[in-house]
Amino acid sequence: MEDDRWAGWPERWAGTEADVRTVVGAIPREVKDGFAYDEIPWERFPHFYGPGQEIPARLATLALGYAEASDRVLGQLWDDLQHQGTTIAVGALAVPFLLRIVVSGSPGLRARTLRLVAEIARCQHFGDGSREGFLQVTEDPMEVEGSTMCPTNWTIQAARDAITDDLDLLLPLLPHPDPDVRSAAAFVLATATGGVLGVSAALHDRLTVEDDPRVRVSVILAIAQLAREHGDEHAPAWARRLWSDTGRPPEIRIGAALAWLCLVDDPAPAELVALLTDPTTELYGDQLQQVPWIRPVDSRSGLRRCIHDMLTPDVPWNRTRSGGQQPESAITK
Repeated sequence: MEDDRWAGWPERWAGTEADVRTVVGAIPREVKDGFAYDEIPWERFPHFYGPGQEIPARLATLALGYAEASDRVLGQLWDDLQHQGTTIAVGALAVPFLLRIVVSGSPGLRARTLRLVAEIARCQHFGDGSREGFLQVTEDPMEVEGSTMCPTNWTIQAARDAITDDLDLLLPLLPHPDPDVRSAAAFVLATATGGVLGVSAALHDRLTVEDDPRVRVSVILAIAQLAREHGDEHAPAWARRLWSDTGRPPEIRIGAALAWLCLVDDPAPAELVALLTDPTTELYGDQLQQVPWIRPVDSRSGLRRCIHDMLTPDVPWNRTRSGGQQPESAITK
């Protein structure tokens, strides 16, 4: 008799114990706060290299905060949960614990841990600096994880909802002394599914006092990503005011120009093209390479690739001329 296990997939699985959204949503706050890993059905969702029950031991090691061991296990978690830019269901189960480890774990690993959380909650975006894809969060609804047959969008939704449930842990990181943490916090906050008005207001407030170029661009892109997904009709005018104001710092104008291009379908105005193609803009490429949206686009020349893809989408990207390459593992772990 033919196996009918997949009949009605994925609709028949929705809301069941095979739906990672349901599993993550049912985790009590006390389980998260108490790091009660034994209460989580890890084994139900294998990762890229093995059974899911390996994940809590690695999370526990990361939480201890011992520099060498924590650094090593964080690299393992990146490979397990975000292999070659692809998110997987068990990663969503790890998100609530990773966020608490950010607060209580090794200070030197906070930014990398936050970036891992954001990548779990976002579709694969290596090499995509297009106006349509640069700020895209969700995945093709029919994209599936081979090891669990869980729709990738379910994982992304579960991770994003977990992030939204813990906004109280994330918002205090926006004024953190380490600019890498501030930048990564903006990257995570941009995936929130609820409390969007409050998150956006906090990001706008941060931008008024932020002095680090990388963080300024990160905050602008976070505001734009939330606005794009949640239909903020005022955002395009806001972005245009920023990039057209010659009195603003260059990185604010550059970040706002990229944001504006992603928020509208209009042709790029001549003055915006002039800004992004001015030779002095290229001087900011190295400085902005660590912006978490930009680096995955190209591991060496992310800003240049974004400008190219957004302004000349029909012209093939010339990697040799750009000096950039895009390996499969381009993301900084």
